[in-house]
Amino acid sequence: MTTVNITTTKNTVTVNEGDATVVTVATQGPQGPNFATSGATLNDSSKVDGSVVFFDSSSGTFKADATTTKLTLVNGGNF
Repeated sequence: MTTVNITTTKNTVTVNEGDATVVTVATQGPQGPNFATSGATLNDSSKVDGSVVFFDSSSGTFKADATTTKLTLVNGGNF
């Protein structure tokens, strides 16, 4: 009979078994910082090679798309 007891408050694992057993325990680490302090997200579903990330105020998101790329940025351009 195999028994596995996990007590999360003590962070211990106890396994009672006659055969050799491998037990892997993983816990979620701390979450990293937000993408933006404002809580805005990044929409890169239409990205292409050379896309430039920009903020779109109408959707409240940062975007990377096929329209605004390093090739479309020109001196005096309208982007």
